Amino acid sequence: MKAIYKTVLLKMSGEALSGENGFGIDNEKLGMVADEIKQLHDLGVRVAIVVGGGNFWRGRTGYGMDRATADYMGMLATTINALALQDSIEQRGLSVRVQSPIEMREICEPYIRRKAVTHLDKGYVVIFAAGTGSPFFSTDTAASLRAAEINADIILSAKNIDGVYDSDPKINKDAKKFDELSFIDIIDKDLKVMDVTAASMCMDNNIPILVFALMPPENIIRAVCGEKIGTIIK
Repeated sequence: MKAIYKTVLLKMSGEALSGENGFGIDNEKLGMVADEIKQLHDLGVRVAIVVGGGNFWRGRTGYGMDRATADYMGMLATTINALALQDSIEQRGLSVRVQSPIEMREICEPYIRRKAVTHLDKGYVVIFAAGTGSPFFSTDTAASLRAAEINADIILSAKNIDGVYDSDPKINKDAKKFDELSFIDIIDKDLKVMDVTAASMCMDNNIPILVFALMPPENIIRAVCGEKIGTIIK
């Protein structure tokens, strides 16, 4: 198999690492994802990762909490997932660096763009934790920002669903799946696949996004090798 992309940013939801109850980290799923990232690396692809934190904390669900405080808690949740991924990938023989825009020197590096690019050039996997480091921005926006900064060829958005639909397929059995969309479609149709800020950033920087199902985990390799899966947004 041959990869058609040189540099990818893999965007994963936190729930993709969780077990059947949707909370915490499932070691089997974590290991399967790490195996795929190892295969991706072995194809010669430079791999950066942004992972969400919804398997531990969803600040937007309310509880009457201050939004900024809730968002900062979410950033800490993404860091837990990033460290778990780092450990699992390192067990497979790769060098991994976690970077955070919020200073946590004892557990990860501060985010420095040039350093991240140097790590990728050396063949390290780089995991970007803690979102953008600012509240009121989603991890989708963080993925778009980091992808632009490292000149990624594509964002691989791995979700629990196999593409973008015109309505929720879990609720509407007649929901229509899109094979291809434009960023304007995402905004105009309010498809909820990503927030408007993230979509606008990708559109401005000409970074396509492939939305596909994380499971089975070999979908990551299929996506990088150009197989027609999921929904491409460009």
